[in-house]
Amino acid sequence: MRIYIGNLNYRLRTEELKNEFLPFGEVIGAKIVRDLETKRSKGFGFVEMVNEADGLRAIEALNGHDLKGRNMIVTQAKPRENADVSENHNQEN
Repeated sequence: MRIYIGNLNYRLRTEELKNEFLPFGEVIGAKIVRDLETKRSKGFGFVEMVNEADGLRAIEALNGHDLKGRNMIVTQAKPRENADVSENHNQEN
């Protein structure tokens, strides 16, 4: 299950984000989205969990949770609309 996390502290490291989710189940990966030029955090990221039930428990427990002075926004990630368009375009060519 892919989980979106918003309102992150800009100094948060990926490992710290991952550690917040580990008590709820196995985490496949975590990523904090960064600006390509400056490498600075954009204040949001994603966590991928193996089990959907664990992911739902993590969302319920961590949404609104204070992490380094910011209340996280934690929801199930939605598929990117642009990804579908580019995938379909690539399949046609």
